[in-house]
Amino acid sequence: MIGELRRCAWARKPLALAYHDQEWGVPVRRDRKLFELLILEGAQAGLSWDTILAKRAGYRRAFHGFDPKAVSRYRAADRKRLLADAGIVRNRAKIDAAIANARLFLEVQREFGSFSKYAWSFVGGRPLQPRRRRLGDIPARSEVSDALSGDLKQRGFKFVGTTIMYSFMQAVGMVNDHETGCFRYAQLAT
Repeated sequence: MIGELRRCAWARKPLALAYHDQEWGVPVRRDRKLFELLILEGAQAGLSWDTILAKRAGYRRAFHGFDPKAVSRYRAADRKRLLADAGIVRNRAKIDAAIANARLFLEVQREFGSFSKYAWSFVGGRPLQPRRRRLGDIPARSEVSDALSGDLKQRGFKFVGTTIMYSFMQAVGMVNDHETGCFRYAQLAT
C-alpha cells in the first residue's frame, strides 16, 4: 500500500504495533524502566510477547509501578496477592524470581551506581547496530547476551537465560534489531 510504513515482520497486532513503533529498540537508561523490562521479559518465557503486552498494565499495578525497592520488600502476603491476580502471569516461579531479582537489582545499583551503567557496559555504552534484513536473520542469542546472562546468573538472578537477555537487549535498545527495511531502523541507527 502506498504511504504505509514498513515495519518489522513481528509487529502485527495493535499492542505490538504501538510497542514496536514507540518503544522497542529505543535506548533505555532509566533504571526503573530497565527493571520493568527485566521483569516482563522474564515473565514472557514460554509465552507470547502479545500476552505480556496485554497484561502490562496489570503488572504495573501489581508490582508498584515496577519500583524495585517496593518489590524487594514483598513477603508471603504479597506473593499470595500476586498469585491471585489475573492481571499478571500467575506463575509462582516467575513471581518469586521477580521479587528476588528486585533485591539483586538493588545490589547491582549499589555496586555500579546504577543498573543502567552495569547493563550498558556489556555493549560499551552504545547500541549494537547489526544489519538484519529480515526476521529470519535475527538470532535468539548472542555472545553479549551469553555474557550478560552468565553474569546475572552468577549474581543469583532468575529467568535471565541468554535468549531472555537477548530479548531484553532488543527491548532496551542495547541492540538495534529492527529489520533494515523497517522505518524504525534508520531512526534508531547511531
